[in-house]
Amino acid sequence: RQSPAHTDPAAIKASAGQWNRHMAMLDAQLQRTGAYAAGTAFTLADVVLGLSVNRWFMTPFERPSFPHVEAYYERLSARPAFLRHGRNGIE
Repeated sequence: RQSPAHTDPAAIKASAGQWNRHMAMLDAQLQRTGAYAAGTAFTLADVVLGLSVNRWFMTPFERPSFPHVEAYYERLSARPAFLRHGRNGIE
């Protein structure tokens, strides 16, 4: 995205802040459930959220540490299909 509409530093900072805010909400939810988004079992919600978490980790910007999100990402990465399709084979 090389267009001027996607290079405004203030807009980029605000967007990253919102993304981190949403990841903080996910971190709190994962702390409550102990494993996956909706509880102890993997569900369809984890497919969607897992893709978002992968993109969050792969996007080059400063992000806070969310230990429950990090553990969640590792749990998802233990699933062959997520590793192949969600992480694009990147370990």
